[in-house]
Amino acid sequence: MSFGPRPLPDEYPAEYAQRVGEWYASWNKPDKALGQFFTPLTVARFMAGLVTRESGFTRVLDAGAGLGILSCAVCEALEGDIALEAYEVDGAMADALETTLAYAQQWMDACGRRLTYRVIRQDFILTHGEALVRPTAAPFDLVIANPPYFKLSRTDARARAAEAVVHGQPNIYALFMAVGAALLREGGQAVFITPRSYAAGPYFSRFRADFFSRMRPRVLHLFESRQEVFADVLQESLILAAECSSEDQEVLLSSSTSFAFSDVTRRIKPLAEVLGADNVLHLPLSEQDDAVAKIVRSWNGRLADYGMAVSTGPVVAFRAADLIDSHGDVPVSHAPLLWMQNVKPMRCAWPVRHRGQYIQLRSADKVLLPNQNYVLLRRFSAKEERQRLVAAPYLGDLDGAVIGLENHLNYIYRPGGRLSEDEVRGLAVLLNSSLMDAYFRIFSGHTQVNATEIRRLPLPPLEAIMELGRLAADSPAPSDALMAEALGLYA
Repeated sequence: MSFGPRPLPDEYPAEYAQRVGEWYASWNKPDKALGQFFTPLTVARFMAGLVTRESGFTRVLDAGAGLGILSCAVCEALEGDIALEAYEVDGAMADALETTLAYAQQWMDACGRRLTYRVIRQDFILTHGEALVRPTAAPFDLVIANPPYFKLSRTDARARAAEAVVHGQPNIYALFMAVGAALLREGGQAVFITPRSYAAGPYFSRFRADFFSRMRPRVLHLFESRQEVFADVLQESLILAAECSSEDQEVLLSSSTSFAFSDVTRRIKPLAEVLGADNVLHLPLSEQDDAVAKIVRSWNGRLADYGMAVSTGPVVAFRAADLIDSHGDVPVSHAPLLWMQNVKPMRCAWPVRHRGQYIQLRSADKVLLPNQNYVLLRRFSAKEERQRLVAAPYLGDLDGAVIGLENHLNYIYRPGGRLSEDEVRGLAVLLNSSLMDAYFRIFSGHTQVNATEIRRLPLPPLEAIMELGRLAADSPAPSDALMAEALGLYA
């Protein structure tokens, strides 16, 4: 007990772990390079409370143990004996972890139960990554973790060790989830708190395919504020409790604004309404969400069905830095360059007070696009921005034969042709509507709006989209009002 504050009389293990964490943070801040984010006490106890195993001997894996607050919460929540393996690569934190687990062991002894534990000072992914491709006897009944959170290079040894679930640039937290699940016995349980980004998007498609081939979600709890739980993570946080099983069951969906859990809402949904195509997680948290999902899923169209496509702006600022200027002569030597800051709901503003609104024409054959009709869509929203989808019609009305679109924009176009003005305005109205924004939030909690998600969005008939566009041309009414008039849909 020499490393950290002494326990208080009759103190619960998780409370002691929290105090050790406060002491640790007073002189050694969490290492962002290791993706360390401490779990609040209320969150740890909530997660431990999702474990359904109440008695008997339980083999527990804490894959990114930190200071042990999750392991300690499990010791409080379960009734039987526990054998724990806790992984922590940070040396000083592992010393503190030894302290908290030694106290948890004493506390359980006093309760007439037994805790045996090992603190393993090795990289969890490098140690167990092969379990993804070479299944061995699964040793654990429960894996619980608040994994580290940071992106890895595909050449990183950990990414190579977990190559079976890597697509694009991986985030290490998904590797922890995948490897942890691979180490569970049939019927074992996993409880993770992570960013929500794995729930959708192409980068996590391999991970989702592997994870949900092993696991069935039983509980999903969403923290709807991006700031309240982990302030530096620019996504909503999601707690997942899942079972290593092929049996489909109903899923408990719950949500709260913050880790205080003072405003929890709960509802039960069939798995088919939660785990959709490409294993994308949908989280309809209210009856209004149900109504939105029902409307949008009744639409059968996609961009490709209407001869349209979506791509990401080809101008990557750091690669084209020598071509981007704050002043220029359009259309003689420069083309307009549009950034995310130029795109507002239903309008484009150019130029604005933002760096580099011009790009030199000598790059036209590489990164510039024909100056024609597009729907421009921001790829990112601000941390607490109300509207996730922000789209504007662009009708080729700036000077010049070409235009630059920076990489933080997506654009919708017609390959080998040209979008009509009605199509452009109509799609922009649709994407800016509360209805489509609400549907997008059901399956995406990320700040990023990627092209793959737009490509897969259900769309109403093309004639309905064009009617929206005709109305928008004649009326300054908000998108929701136009949706109500053209489609009979009310926000």
